[in-house]
Amino acid sequence: MEQITLLYDGTFEGLFTAIFECYDQKLAKPTICKLQHHTPSIFDQSRFIETDSNKAKRVFGGLVKKISASGLMKLKKAFHSEFEDVDTEIVNYVRYVFSNRINIESDYRQHFILRINQVVKMVNREIHRMHAFIRFQKTADNIYAATIRPDFDVVPFIGRHFHARYADQEWFIYDTKRNYGLHYDLEHLNFVELEDPQWIGKHQFNPSAMSEEEDSFQKMWKLYFDSTCIAERRNMKLHLRHVPHRYWRYLPEKTVV
Repeated sequence: MEQITLLYDGTFEGLFTAIFECYDQKLAKPTICKLQHHTPSIFDQSRFIETDSNKAKRVFGGLVKKISASGLMKLKKAFHSEFEDVDTEIVNYVRYVFSNRINIESDYRQHFILRINQVVKMVNREIHRMHAFIRFQKTADNIYAATIRPDFDVVPFIGRHFHARYADQEWFIYDTKRNYGLHYDLEHLNFVELEDPQWIGKHQFNPSAMSEEEDSFQKMWKLYFDSTCIAERRNMKLHLRHVPHRYWRYLPEKTVV
């Protein structure tokens, strides 16, 4: 059987469709790769796999019978890490699940299981930091908006947290690096994309879109922050450990008044 590379559209469903094709076509050790990451060569044997939700669901349904809900969530979080090696690790993980009768989630002798768990820890850490460091600004339309640029694609995992805390407010979180976001309209959470966002500075909303009182709110918060800070107890090394510099762009108290 010739070695072949299966290409997919970069979605989680697309990856699971490609895994289904591996079994359906009896491909022993195919390479599965996102289309945008593939570099063709002279001897390249590649095939693009159209995403099929039914085929993806069949693979997912098989996994549901073999591993826990947290195990399934780990695969999704690992996928959203966007590491280039993760596709291969997920494929190896799924094949190992289906080739064993017992639950394999804790079999850390397998490098792909260890790697996925390590990646998920990094993704969870980023999710936690988004929970802690996202700051909303009130727009002229009375929507509380925030822009983010996380290390990983964590937007799908932060909605529940903010929905629980701001259920009575309409809010909007947008990932400017991946150009999509999450909008809560007081009833539903929806993924949205802006066609031509006009960002300024470090990919922030234009001040002209903010409400008139937003600037006053931020100045008051900065004054409060400065007044409660004890200069003699400042420990920048410890501070950076808890609030890494790359997250300062989300915090009004870290910008100049």
